[in-house]
This record gives sequence, structure tokens and C-alpha cells, in this order.
Amino acid sequence: MDSQRARTPLRDHVSNSVSRFLRDLDGESTNVLYQLVLREVEIPLFTEALRHCDGNQSRAADLLGIHRATLRKKLREYGMG
Repeated sequence: MDSQRARTPLRDHVSNSVSRFLRDLDGESTNVLYQLVLREVEIPLFTEALRHCDGNQSRAADLLGIHRATLRKKLREYGMG
């Protein structure tokens, strides 16, 4: 990757996605946006962390900065473990 190339901050990608989602609601209301966004971000975050760590949950938890038990709990919640 070219170190001189500008990188779009992750928060900008998230902001754009949330904005698009809210537009797509087209006037319908929701009261679970926070939970929805967390789920939609955590699942690929955990998937990629585990892939990066060759499936090792202890290493993935270290990479994420969370306790292994927390990672295992979240994986179970999302049907990933």
C-alpha cells in the first residue's frame, strides 16, 4: 500500500453507512439503531480479528483489547462460536 495515499478514517465509512441506512428507512422509525449498528460492526470486526489471528481467540481478544471471555460471550451471542 502506498504510504502517501490518503486513507479515509473508519469513522467516515461508518458515518456514511449509518446515514445511508437512515435515508433508506424512508420515514419509518426505529428504536434499535444503537443495537443494530453495534451488531453490524462487531460481527465483521470479530470475524476479521479471528481471521487475522488464525482463529486463535486469545490472540484475537488481545488484538481487540478485550478479555477472551468477553470475546467468547459475544461470539456465542452472534451465533459465531
